[in-house]
Amino acid sequence: MKNLFFASLITLTFGTAHAAGKEVKEEIKVQVTENGFEPSQIKAKAGAHVVMKVTRTTDNTCATAIQFKEKKIKKDLPLNKEISVDLGTLKKGDITFACGMDMLSGHIVAE
Repeated sequence: MKNLFFASLITLTFGTAHAAGKEVKEEIKVQVTENGFEPSQIKAKAGAHVVMKVTRTTDNTCATAIQFKEKKIKKDLPLNKEISVDLGTLKKGDITFACGMDMLSGHIVAE
């Protein structure tokens, strides 16, 4: 029984590593300007592991933070510093993001 357990564990470990090697990764770059999030409408591949890189380039905005309510993610956006937001693997559909006050927003469409 022990050998069967260890054989299953080894198979599971190698299977995960193999699947991770085929994982599609997508990086999205967004800037926060006086006009809001640019771009505010983004297309991504469904099933891809998405990381959004966000840089706030102005103080003339309320977007000093970014939030993804569906994913329960909120990150501060310091001026002129790129922040990475790991969104994980996106399912087909729409995911919205907004400033901390919900005044400026955008969305990612995973197709």
